[in-house]
Amino acid sequence: MAILTAPGLATGIAHAAPGAPAAPGAPAAPAAPAPEPGAKSLEQVRKEIEDLYRQAGAATDAYNLAEAETKAQSEKIVEIAKLIVAGQERITALKSRAGAAARAQYRSGGLPAGAQLALSEDPGRFLDGAGRLRQGEKAASDLLTELDRTQNDLKRYAQDASAHWATLEANRVKQEDAKKQIEQKIKTAEELENKLEAEEKARLIQLEQEAQYKAQTAWLSTGAMKDVNGTATAAGKRAVQYATAQIGKPYVWGAAGPGAFDCSGLTSQAWLAAGRPIPRTSQEQLRLLPKVALKDMRPGDLIIYFDDASHVGMYVGDGAMVHAPRPGRNVTMAGAGSMPIKAVVRPDA
Repeated sequence: MAILTAPGLATGIAHAAPGAPAAPGAPAAPAAPAPEPGAKSLEQVRKEIEDLYRQAGAATDAYNLAEAETKAQSEKIVEIAKLIVAGQERITALKSRAGAAARAQYRSGGLPAGAQLALSEDPGRFLDGAGRLRQGEKAASDLLTELDRTQNDLKRYAQDASAHWATLEANRVKQEDAKKQIEQKIKTAEELENKLEAEEKARLIQLEQEAQYKAQTAWLSTGAMKDVNGTATAAGKRAVQYATAQIGKPYVWGAAGPGAFDCSGLTSQAWLAAGRPIPRTSQEQLRLLPKVALKDMRPGDLIIYFDDASHVGMYVGDGAMVHAPRPGRNVTMAGAGSMPIKAVVRPDA
């Protein structure tokens, strides 16, 4: 089984190891200028940028979850509104029936038709009238009971609507807070990156790939992939096909296609395309989808990364996964162990 190990795999470019000697006869490379006292190294900048984007990723998950909850609450409020309208129409109809019964009683001198028959001297008509009287009493009682029940339903609907409105507002506040955090973290990271010269930016990408290669190599050295040989299901194959077809599209926080994705937007849309709707965020994917042992991992399974479950990728086989990394990067392939793995979950268990 071919295991993803080579550095630069995402771009197809192999990089020489830092500090490698020049080829014989080649002119010596100019010495790098000495850093100013207190200046950060490029590796320190890389780690700082990576940390900022990770924090933005966690905030993006919070934003996406609040957005999903807001949508659910909005849909619930619409349902309640329909119930309230139907209940009000029902009360109007019941009041109309009660009014008709009252008018009929008034026209008969205060006695309903059944009571008048019951007072007849004809025994047969009396018995028949007595039965009608009981039916009339039951109908009146049922009418009042139904009216009372409908009014209680309306009261409960109003209380439910108030509760959902409160939750909706709380989710809106959470969305705004998360959005501010995301924008601030991304802005700070972009400012750090924009201060770099073109050569430094190129070197930054190289450092990212080297860090991923180092993590993947260390992960493989533990024997993590030794027993992993699961076969994708038909749905898993469709999910992998969708996810890999998005390679090259940009990461945009909060995006779920078709032109851009964040990490969980990619995985949730891939499984939706495979006919299996799953939770929108990586944290909810971890919480709600069945967990599987790493040795049982198969293509299509989702790999949740970091202790806060702030990132997710889709395993595609041969030690590789596809993911939307972060702002400024595109959907790409990477080593499954290039980041700390928290869990593996299975959408089609």
